[in-house]
Amino acid sequence: MTGFGAGSASLGQGRVEVDLRALNHRFIDVRVRSPREIAGLAATVEQVARKRLLRGRIEAVVRLEGGTDTALQLDLERSAAAFEQLKQLRDRVCPDERVPLELLGAFPDLFHRAPVLDGEAIHDAVRSAAEDACQALFTMRKSEGDALRASLLAELDQLRELVARARESRPTVRERRNRLEERLNSVLDDRALLDMGRLEQEVALIAERGDVSEELARLGSHCEQFTELLDLAEPVGRRLDFLLQEMSRETNTLGAKSDDLTLTRLAVEQKASIERMREQVQNVV
Repeated sequence: MTGFGAGSASLGQGRVEVDLRALNHRFIDVRVRSPREIAGLAATVEQVARKRLLRGRIEAVVRLEGGTDTALQLDLERSAAAFEQLKQLRDRVCPDERVPLELLGAFPDLFHRAPVLDGEAIHDAVRSAAEDACQALFTMRKSEGDALRASLLAELDQLRELVARARESRPTVRERRNRLEERLNSVLDDRALLDMGRLEQEVALIAERGDVSEELARLGSHCEQFTELLDLAEPVGRRLDFLLQEMSRETNTLGAKSDDLTLTRLAVEQKASIERMREQVQNVV
């Protein structure tokens, strides 16, 4: 489910701010952007987001704002690597020359500013800001989820009505059998030439195969299960999607078995209603 959340925490004279943006995704995928001086704490933000949000593509941005005291620091590993490359170049083109340390000034980003705070204070501030951002995102998601639940229930009521109308309009097995016999009488000139016993069996079998009572019963049961899942206080998105797949399968079977025009039209409407619900369920955690 989409959403946005922001959180902040004091850090020295300044603040740490964390912004979260969530997009729909089947699993949890967290991506964190943070200033270089606290890049090592990106894992903390990711850990908090994975624990609190469970699902979605989460884009997190961490910022340092205000008067956070910083000090200029040399990246020793990068500096040593740069100096080693300079010496290799010296050995290749001019072995007797000295490599002055001043040349390191030409390399970008060897110096950077880092907060003048202990690591524990920075870690606590980042975690606190991430927790606040997750809570704000969760609140926004819940508000959107309540509206989505109401929309799904309204669509479900419409589907129930369609199922009820299909029950009322479906022909019974006897009615289907009578229709088949009427059609046979209209096309056969001499029924005396037929094996009437075998014909009765075939007519009864065709009428039985066209009965959609079981499909309608299962659709009604699935509607009840759908409502029960919406009332659970836990992630149910995948189960709702699976249930809608089963409902769609029953509707397809109903349409395929029916030779009644009214029932066929109702099956098409049911299919459309289920597809609308499936689109909405993709936003459910």
